[in-house]
Amino acid sequence: MLNRKLGNTGIAVPRIALGTMYFGSETPEEDAFAILDTFVEAGGNLIDTADVYVGGVSEQIIGRWFAARPRDVTDRVVVASKGRSGGPRAVQDPNAVGLSRRYLHRALNASLSRLGVETIDLYQLHASDMHTPVGETLSFLDEAVKAGKIHYIGLSNFTGWQLQLMISTAKAMGLQVPVTLQPQYSLLSREIEWEIVPAALHNGIGLLPWSPLAGGFLTGKYQRGGTAASGTRAGSEKPLYQWVSEEYADSDRNWATIDAVVRIAKEIGATPAQVALSWIADRPGVVAPIVGARTVEHLRNNLAAAELKLDDESTDALEKVSAPQSGGYPYGAFGAWQRSRSLQDGASATRQPFTAGSDHPTGRA
Repeated sequence: MLNRKLGNTGIAVPRIALGTMYFGSETPEEDAFAILDTFVEAGGNLIDTADVYVGGVSEQIIGRWFAARPRDVTDRVVVASKGRSGGPRAVQDPNAVGLSRRYLHRALNASLSRLGVETIDLYQLHASDMHTPVGETLSFLDEAVKAGKIHYIGLSNFTGWQLQLMISTAKAMGLQVPVTLQPQYSLLSREIEWEIVPAALHNGIGLLPWSPLAGGFLTGKYQRGGTAASGTRAGSEKPLYQWVSEEYADSDRNWATIDAVVRIAKEIGATPAQVALSWIADRPGVVAPIVGARTVEHLRNNLAAAELKLDDESTDALEKVSAPQSGGYPYGAFGAWQRSRSLQDGASATRQPFTAGSDHPTGRA
């Protein structure tokens, strides 16, 4: 796979990154090992996880894979993780969440232990926390880099002004500057192009889009007006998938975009997923979309997108039909939930934007 620089760093990564959000739940450990092996053998190296993924199990599986593979294999891997969310502990402890020095110290050390590594190549803030001074957060991250626990820092789910705030503050204080941003971005979610992408391009920030296949909608497996099968993500009971699927399905533009993706895929002899991934991999500022895979077969199909280049006619058709609309991520209700989701169970009422105890961004239990 062709390599690109990871933001303003000297690290080279291919056009596709591997997401491990459901290692340990949807993907059993044995299958996860096979996926990791296949990814690295194909030339992939950027593996993304987070402390909150399956309650830390995703990091643990990656750590056991590191321990079971020879050093010449694991040395190729650029490991990225995230901290901020807290998980169940936030129910009893309001300080077990967020971007404070105290919490990030614990979260980072716990991630290092689960992964079984001395250093995390890219440590990302999973979402913003405007209740903690940005100088406090950045000072901790700078110290962690100097201590050898982190090589680079990144952000995830930040708005344009929050991205610029973090960068400007870091530069003003002489601290480590973020090098990447991980946003939701796909043909069905392009609203970041209004402010976030320009801010990223201005600052040399590399984009690592999550959900580049829009929860599976861009694979062409769902039909308008149909009922998603229980084994699919759109048919899942997980709150994240419920919300995203409802948002994607309730849009004439989205279904027209999906139809265009399917049509182009047939014309060029590719799969819809490969077309959608190729499109986003070549967007301005994008380093590598993060793709998840339940099976090795799914992964191999997605990796083929790294070699696919769409012609101008296909690209223009996709950009026209999928033009961004108002109210989408990160500006609508889902974007607000994404930034505050880790505060839902344990924070005070003043920090609680949705119904207490709810696990759904609309406040539905």
